[in-house]
Amino acid sequence: MPSLGSDMEAGTLVEWLIKPGDIVKRGDIVAVVETQKGAIDVETFEAGVVEQILVPVGEKVPVGAVLALIRSEGEAAAAPPPAPVPVPERPQPQAPIVTPGRARISPAARKHAGELGVDLAGLTGTGPGGAVTLDDVERAAQSAKLKPPTAAERHAAMRQAIGAAMARSKREIPHYYLGTTIDMSRAMAWLQTENERRPITERLLHAVLLLKAVALAVRQVPELNGFWINGESRPSQDVHVGMGISLRGGGLVAPALHQADSRSLDELMAGLRDLVQRARTGSLRSSELSDATLTITHLGEQGVDTVYGIIYPPRVALVGFGRVLERPWSVNGKIESRPLLQATLAADHRASNGHRGGLFLTALDRLLQEPEKL
Repeated sequence: MPSLGSDMEAGTLVEWLIKPGDIVKRGDIVAVVETQKGAIDVETFEAGVVEQILVPVGEKVPVGAVLALIRSEGEAAAAPPPAPVPVPERPQPQAPIVTPGRARISPAARKHAGELGVDLAGLTGTGPGGAVTLDDVERAAQSAKLKPPTAAERHAAMRQAIGAAMARSKREIPHYYLGTTIDMSRAMAWLQTENERRPITERLLHAVLLLKAVALAVRQVPELNGFWINGESRPSQDVHVGMGISLRGGGLVAPALHQADSRSLDELMAGLRDLVQRARTGSLRSSELSDATLTITHLGEQGVDTVYGIIYPPRVALVGFGRVLERPWSVNGKIESRPLLQATLAADHRASNGHRGGLFLTALDRLLQEPEKL
């Protein structure tokens, strides 16, 4: 069971896309897991033959539990690991148990129904004389468990997960914040000229310039690109930028655009469109939710001028952007109207300091002054 964020403790296996005997390769989608952030496609990171499925559909197991065994080509069959221990559902407020008429219910069945929150009024007994048995209660509980959550329930669960992660972040991470104002004149002029020669379907958004500039700037300050795990900083050799995406039903995810520093603007634009579409239709991959090495949040479309973000653990930095807005700006001793952008950095003081954070923002500004080189 993959970990899709610091707030995730367990997931429910809702669909297998493989069966014993199937041949899989690295990157294949093998299962669908329901989490507090919705249904996520789970990839395999190994190639081989599916030897055994260990977790049945409908079972909730903790992060790290083995879901299936994949045997590499030529490898002898191995003894299966211990079966994952299902995660018990957290107790929920239960509706009062109503006993139907004169229906016969064993004391054990009545007690078990109370523990599971099963309404006895809706049960038809299969025991002698129509008595409700323990098996009847178990079947009713399992049926209720497998019902898909409503949109309101999914939204509430996501808000709870986000709240738990952000509370942990503010409690455990010593944040420091820096900000700068970037003159976007050259970037916006270049973007307009570039888009005029492109068909509408291939035009670029200025968000892609920001994404690429962040990915290149963090190469110069690698302390901001990585994780804080087990009391130590672990910079990443790869730059996987997590883009904050708001969901139509409420909530937020930050899936990663992999290797953002080495991809062209066209590739990043296509990748960003694809991520937004799949995030809002519930078809993200597990690696996209777990691989991000730093995060960008861009709230300019919502009319926000400045963003002071909260780091998503175990990452150590978050870059925030507001809207590009015409403002007075001093240029060579004269006041001119220029398109300006407020950029902020929220960083973990255990992994970096303000001096290094300032170098990152300076590098970001410098890169956006030469958009043709991005």
